[in-house]
Amino acid sequence: MKTYTTESIRNIVLLGGTRSGKTTLAEAMLYEGKVIDRRGTIEGKNTVSDNTEVEQLYQRSIYSTPLYAEFMDHKLNIVDAPGADDFIGGLISGMKVCDAGIMLVNAQQGVEVGTEIHGRYAEQSHFPVVLAVNQLDTEKTNWDNTLDSLHKAFGSKPVVFQYPVNPGIGFDAFIDVLKMKMYKFKDDNGTREIVDIPDGEKGKAEEMRAALMEMAAENDEELMEKFFDAGELSEEEMHKGINIGFVNGQIYPVFCLSAKKDIGVKRLMEFMIEVAPKPKEDPAGPLSLFVYKTSVEQHLGDVSYFKVMSGKLPESQDVVNPENGSKERITALYAVAGKKKEKVTELCAGDLGCTVKLKAVKTDQTLNQPGYDAVVPPIKFPSSKYRTAVKASDEKDEEKLGEALNRLAAEDPTLIIEYSKELKQTIINGQGEQHINILKWHINNDNKINIELFAPKIPYRETITKVANAMYRHKKQSGGAGQFGEVHLIVEPIVEGVDTTAKFKIDGKETQLNIKAKEEFALPWGGKWEFYNCVVGGAIDASFMPAIKKGITQRLEEGPLTGSYARDIRVFVYDGKMHPVDSKEIAFIIAGRNAFREAFKNASPKILEPIYMVEVMVPADCMGDVMSDIQNRRGMIEGMNSEKGFQILRARVPLAELYKYSTTLSSLTSGRATFTQEFIEYQQVPADVQDKLLKAYEAEQQEED
Repeated sequence: MKTYTTESIRNIVLLGGTRSGKTTLAEAMLYEGKVIDRRGTIEGKNTVSDNTEVEQLYQRSIYSTPLYAEFMDHKLNIVDAPGADDFIGGLISGMKVCDAGIMLVNAQQGVEVGTEIHGRYAEQSHFPVVLAVNQLDTEKTNWDNTLDSLHKAFGSKPVVFQYPVNPGIGFDAFIDVLKMKMYKFKDDNGTREIVDIPDGEKGKAEEMRAALMEMAAENDEELMEKFFDAGELSEEEMHKGINIGFVNGQIYPVFCLSAKKDIGVKRLMEFMIEVAPKPKEDPAGPLSLFVYKTSVEQHLGDVSYFKVMSGKLPESQDVVNPENGSKERITALYAVAGKKKEKVTELCAGDLGCTVKLKAVKTDQTLNQPGYDAVVPPIKFPSSKYRTAVKASDEKDEEKLGEALNRLAAEDPTLIIEYSKELKQTIINGQGEQHINILKWHINNDNKINIELFAPKIPYRETITKVANAMYRHKKQSGGAGQFGEVHLIVEPIVEGVDTTAKFKIDGKETQLNIKAKEEFALPWGGKWEFYNCVVGGAIDASFMPAIKKGITQRLEEGPLTGSYARDIRVFVYDGKMHPVDSKEIAFIIAGRNAFREAFKNASPKILEPIYMVEVMVPADCMGDVMSDIQNRRGMIEGMNSEKGFQILRARVPLAELYKYSTTLSSLTSGRATFTQEFIEYQQVPADVQDKLLKAYEAEQQEED
């Protein structure tokens, strides 16, 4: 392959819902670009995209696939993105390194769930998109309904550049309003004839061209003046105006396709070369690469996919990772078409490629020439929507499971794996149940590990609501040296903005404690606790205070009610006893721990639960069902507004009620709703919930005993 300059490169991501035809279009584009000489099919499991075993099993895109085609002396880099929201990471990373998108729309169904979701991401980013109406050759094709659904979803942005002459079975021709020609196809391999528009279609085509010309003129003052003066724009001038509107995300050109029969594919590729933005990257700048995807591939090992962000990348180039300081050598460069890797000698700014066997490079990292320390802003992936605990069915596989999970998370940044010391569980955070099921498939099949997925524990917090006191004497005699320590203490809740008076009723008497020392500790799990030394007369030597604090800290880490972390408590140690021989550090650790536990239980303790702000984007006709479901989850609805036929619902929902919420929401709305969730605060659980939690913990403790 020759070296393509930045000017001769176009980077395109394929968007659209599941089964809209992205992979089939990619096959046709590669066929037109001479990368393959025969087009594969999804059913035949021989496409360049969807080339992994699991994708062929499910017959759908799960991972983004980098591809390329050489066409009209240009290199088209293509990222075929998955359609399902559960695998949205592939689309987001593809949009990061591409400059325009082709959104596939099924002519039988019009705008579907995936179209809506991908369209939102494009609109939020002002990302240039062509709407390619695909499957115009099918019996249930409905061009007019599809156009109506596009305008309903995207407003005035969709602009018809082509329309089909005979949609449905036998579809073989369309009118191109920009070129003012009819494209007629002779076979299923893209063989086309460009002819004059038939008389019966001329009036319609001229009317549409006039509207297109006016729309192009609106995007540039100079063009607008010329259009008003002459009433006409040349095709080159129209391209200029269209390019401005397209790049700004204000125009979504609508094109006709049958990707399966290679109808319209070549013309679509021509348009992308003519109008799609050129890469913005600087070919004269210092060398910098951005790694947008990593994977482990058979016979190759670790593969790093990147975009050249500036400069020119030759073979055998030394680079530095500014994030971790590691030095790497890029020994081989490849242009990528799925599993096919074609060796190249250099890549210019704006180009996509891959290399192998880098030592310490992850997705979302930058590599630079030595002495250059720029860092490309990271990809902003959506927050997780699905949370589950995992363990190996056989305890002996736990270490292998940890390695497998970390490797999968390194390949897919939307998978977040964490071991919770608090919950003593490994937690997987992902984009949905399908996302997690694919992870499970890999662990079962690639790593030969059987795993169990189950609802994770909830990170509750424990605190108190009133003042209480307690004492504990630890005394142990075992023949030799004994252990003795006695601690008297008071606990009270910390209330924001309220200081302590240190005045308490002890044994029925009002007592003002004499504070000798105060320490305040911020807790890693949120909140704080305060320790007051109020001992007078040498009842407990100051040297034992650290031991008492240690004992209390141990109890804070495993609260008396459910074993959850405790927080927001003041502790006043005001009395105790020592033994001149038997008092040791361990004795006061135990005495402090148990005195705190008893006081805690007497201080009207409460369990706090994590509350999340959930924002749901839901179709208006599904609003009632979604609201009822949230209320059944103990959710408190805080607000609503609307946006393009969707309702935006905001509600505070306990984390304990959000397990598998993404699955339920998808079922209630046929997959059309999306949501985000974000932790906001801890809040006291209702009394009935607390009773259930206490009984469950008590039963768990009895089982362990």
